[in-house]
Amino acid sequence: MSTENLPQSPEQPPRKPRVAVVFGGRSSEHGISMVTAGAVLRAIDRTKYDVLPIGITRDGRWALTADEPERMAITDRRTPTVEELAESHDGAVVLPVDPASREVVYSEPGSVPKALGEIDVVFPVLHGPYGEDGTLQGLLELSGVPYVGSGVLASAVGQDKEYMKRVFTSFGLKVGPYVVIRPREWERDASAARKKIIDFAGEHGWPLFVKPARAGSSIGITKVDDIGGLDEAIAEAQRHDPKILVEAAVRGREIECGVLEFENGPRASVPAEIPPPDAHAYYDFEAKYIDSTPGIVPAPLTDEQTAEVRRLAVDAFEAASCEGLVRADFFLAEDGEFVINEINTMPGFTPISMYPQMWQASGISYAELVDRLIQAALRRSTGLR
Repeated sequence: MSTENLPQSPEQPPRKPRVAVVFGGRSSEHGISMVTAGAVLRAIDRTKYDVLPIGITRDGRWALTADEPERMAITDRRTPTVEELAESHDGAVVLPVDPASREVVYSEPGSVPKALGEIDVVFPVLHGPYGEDGTLQGLLELSGVPYVGSGVLASAVGQDKEYMKRVFTSFGLKVGPYVVIRPREWERDASAARKKIIDFAGEHGWPLFVKPARAGSSIGITKVDDIGGLDEAIAEAQRHDPKILVEAAVRGREIECGVLEFENGPRASVPAEIPPPDAHAYYDFEAKYIDSTPGIVPAPLTDEQTAEVRRLAVDAFEAASCEGLVRADFFLAEDGEFVINEINTMPGFTPISMYPQMWQASGISYAELVDRLIQAALRRSTGLR
């Protein structure tokens, strides 16, 4: 569906496409989603699109929120919440479940439901489970509403680091050593599950990175230098996900590359390098979002290395059947080979985030990037494709 094909009556001028920006959510990345949403709301061209901000509270309620992006920023090292912007503590926004209708309804207890009009595309800037992992995408497919970003399968693959790595390996992309501990393994024999990690460390050495298998923004990740810190790291990862992933350290440089869907297919941006942050053990949540550790854009690579990482980023995009956008994260190992760490199907998207910075350096401004993503979603139908 393109902008030109939007429904209109002969008596009225063509209406602007209506974009619902959906943010917040039930994951531990709620606050970062808010920050991303604020940047997107500021960037959307209001002369070209009508905008409806919808926030999902931490308990899962869809709330009508104020269109005030200036309130969606990190202040005093604290991220905002949907609850702070919701117009009501009880009201709820309801998406259509009938593909023949895109009418959004708002209801409050004791009041007559109010129609908010039709939406033409959803821009879901949710990070983590219950938003970036295919669950919201499935709801939008059932509703017949186009949306920005990857579909159900690619979103799920991009969220679950175990299956992401399995997909990449099957397509010939190199990944680093890792081991997964599933919830049932802890339930059956916690000692055996712990020994599995210790045996992995014996094979690959310390340090290890202990992570929630299905989370992002470096939340819940611990760098473990020896066995003494292992139990605390496991407990921290399990606070965010009962399934954990343990990775061996890959010694080398951290390189990122953005992929964007154009009319004729995906293209890669210039890459960026994430230098080791001075005040942090690694590029963790605070280094990314609180202290805003700057990346180097473009990355100081040879022409051959730049071409190779751009090719691999597009290969990763295609391997997972992604759409719209992806940030692909690599290590340039000491042997000169690129090792893919992960992809993000809805990466951090503030103007200081690496994905927009890489495209800015590639000649596409933040506002143009937002517009391209909306237009790509409007061109694409829901359903099998």
